[in-house]
Amino acid sequence: MKRIEGLITAPFTPFGASGGVESETVDRLQEFYKYNGIRGVFICGTTGESSALTFSEKAALFERWGRHRSDDFMVIGFLGGTSVGECRKLAAEAGNCGLDAIAVTAPYYFKPTGVEELAQFCAEVADASPLPFYYYHIPSFTGVYFNMYELLGLVDGRVPTFAGIKYTYEDMMDYQRCLGFGGGRYDILWGRDEMLLSALVVGARSAVGSTYGYTAPLYLRIMEAYAAGDIATARSLQLKATDYIALLQKYGPSAGKAFMRAVGMDCGRYRLPVRNLDPAGEAAFLRDLAATDFHKYCSRTVPGGIAAAAGTDIEQPRTFNTAQSQV
Repeated sequence: MKRIEGLITAPFTPFGASGGVESETVDRLQEFYKYNGIRGVFICGTTGESSALTFSEKAALFERWGRHRSDDFMVIGFLGGTSVGECRKLAAEAGNCGLDAIAVTAPYYFKPTGVEELAQFCAEVADASPLPFYYYHIPSFTGVYFNMYELLGLVDGRVPTFAGIKYTYEDMMDYQRCLGFGGGRYDILWGRDEMLLSALVVGARSAVGSTYGYTAPLYLRIMEAYAAGDIATARSLQLKATDYIALLQKYGPSAGKAFMRAVGMDCGRYRLPVRNLDPAGEAAFLRDLAATDFHKYCSRTVPGGIAAAAGTDIEQPRTFNTAQSQV
């Protein structure tokens, strides 16, 4: 199985004015991500509002993103986590679309009562596709807090396509043990952007997160500084990242799409029940963002990219000069 290294972003699902999925925006997003050093995408996940998407919308997004996968740009499709039957059908769709891998969370309504039931769930979904399979551990959303090292012990040798875990939780002891399981047999992808440096210290080589999409240069510099042994710089840059993430906490989930608009990539509004920022709220967000040095570290739109080639200008940030971004 192909090992993942570097940054994978979790894209926002782009919605148009009518509220439907705007597939054409996917083409701009993949170009934007590649230009800024992102190694792939984890689509239709938490950031992509998976639980608000229909089966047909997910299948359409799999197909659109699948057009852009390559040897140096991975596409991982998130299947869901409640219906085994739907997950299995989407797993087949992912294979038909040529995606690199698939992933599921724990069922979060009728929850598994133990790790064995979770392992059985993973095995049944994974059996529907030959694609590499990742378990997405995000207990803050699923309410399923089982030890992941124990899960690896139960799926090892039992689920042939099991590739690893997207680990979005703060248990660094369990995370490190998962990294070392079987001599490093599995990909354990770090999922907390605000703790990337902590994960690098215990051995992370790859990470999946939403904020990488609009501040990729910052996180790449954290990884480069750590690899060079410049811990002071890595700490300083990680602190900047947490300052930006604090704005997400202040303004709520919809601030994620406001960040994207600030760097010139409009993905529309969130679906209910997420509360969207009103014009006054977004203006306040932009004022707070302008008070930082975000323009030095944000991702940049592509000069002469897809939108320009189609005869329209790529929307430029209203507040920031992305030409000053530093990769």
